[in-house]
Amino acid sequence: MVQIKSLVFNPFQVNTYILWDDTGECMIIDPACYEPDEEEILADSIEKAGLKPIALLYTHCHIDHILGNNFAVRHFDLKPLAHRDSLPFMTSSRSYAINYGFEVEDPILPEKYLKDGQEIGFGHQKLKALHTPGHAAGSLCFYHEEEGFVIVGDVLFQQSIGRTDLPTGDFDLLIRSIQEKLLTLPDEVKVFPGHGPSTTIGEERRHNPFLNGGY
Repeated sequence: MVQIKSLVFNPFQVNTYILWDDTGECMIIDPACYEPDEEEILADSIEKAGLKPIALLYTHCHIDHILGNNFAVRHFDLKPLAHRDSLPFMTSSRSYAINYGFEVEDPILPEKYLKDGQEIGFGHQKLKALHTPGHAAGSLCFYHEEEGFVIVGDVLFQQSIGRTDLPTGDFDLLIRSIQEKLLTLPDEVKVFPGHGPSTTIGEERRHNPFLNGGY
């Protein structure tokens, strides 16, 4: 059984996720810790539980989601994994950070990239990467079919969707990504977004105004 812990970091209130099973192997998704105390919370959450991080995944590489990149890479001896189309966000992150009042180093970049449909394993588990652009180029969702949950980043929220007014945002593409990659999942699948509370595919199918012609 997969355990999921959510930690909320930085002024943008990003959900960082830690996933693990009974083997103790775990994945970190969107390490958004910025302040030293946030870095300590991430490290303590993993180390005090006796977990072994084996992968560092990104749903997308907007600055608020990657603020803890270099800390996580160095502290846990990992390399980040993201879609190749996310790379421009990482290489320009230092200048973007200044615009939002953050000071960061140049990020440690991926050595490998994830593709649509690729499976990433930890312990006895597998997540499937779903390419879902529209909010940002290279956006990925991570789906666990057996246990019925999906980590969606900023693609889908409770009764909302990701903003599309930032570089590479495209409203029509985002709606298509949601319809083709997420709304095809069963209603009971639990949705863990990049900000805010969890929801389900069924709840969003029925009540999300952006998916019901109410926008």
